Order: sequence, then structure tokens, then C-alpha cells
Amino acid sequence: MLIIQRMTSRDLDEVMAIESKSFSRPWTREHFIEELDSPRSRPLVARTGDGGIAGYICPMIVLDEGEILDVAVRHDCRGRGIGKALVGEAIHELSLRGARTVCLEVRVSNLSALELYRKLGFRETGRRRGYYENGEDAILMEYTINDSEDLGDAV
Repeated sequence: MLIIQRMTSRDLDEVMAIESKSFSRPWTREHFIEELDSPRSRPLVARTGDGGIAGYICPMIVLDEGEILDVAVRHDCRGRGIGKALVGEAIHELSLRGARTVCLEVRVSNLSALELYRKLGFRETGRRRGYYENGEDAILMEYTINDSEDLGDAV
């Protein structure tokens, strides 16, 4: 069983543990607090049946453009559809808030994330050369929200 709900400050210890194990340059606690406090952001967590956090996503909206800023799934929970569920819920929430598109950046080497985003309907729109601290490129991807789309079925 998986429950997706709003992230709160009480979730930050578990979120920070996942973040630090998932990224070479993890966000700081203060960065997550800024997202929690921002009216444009709506961070979400995915909880397992035991109440533990299996993953999280930080989407934000500016005017009619959504963006996924950060997403990670706990290492021992990967491959179970949690990332797909988080991205789907983020797209759904962003669409309810008026987003027409959702964009994100992903490392060119993150093949599993690229595959997931492509399966969900994201398309490559560009590349940022040398974007990451190690000089790796970022692939820019965008999802277009269709007015007649049933997001529950689409993602």
C-alpha cells in the first residue's frame, strides 16, 4: 500500500536521509523548508504501509508552467512504481493548479529516470551542457497537459 500526501516539516529527517543517499550534491534542509513555505511549491511524500517515507517529489508552479525540482525514491524501494506514482500525482496536482506543461532536468546518465519520464509522456526539449557539478549534461524534458486527458489513466 502506498499513500501520497503533502510533505511536512516532520518528514524532513527521512527525506534528508533519502536525499543524501540519492544525490552527490543533495539539497539542504533549508532548501526543503523553503519549498514547504513557498506558495508555488507543493512537496509530496510517498508513504509505505508502515508509515515510512519511500520517496518524495518537489513540484512547483509559476503561472501556467509546472516544474519538478527534485524527486527521489529510497534505494530499497526502487523498482516498485513509487517514482511513477509520485510523478503522476505531481502532474495531477500541477494541472489542478493551472499548469499547461511540466518540465524537469535529468542527468544524461540517469537511464532509469529517462526511461520512466519517456514512458509517462515527457519528451526531450533540449540539453544543458556541463550542467552538473561533475560536468555532466542535463536533458531537458517537458510534459504537455491535455485538457481532455484523464491524468489517472495517463500516468
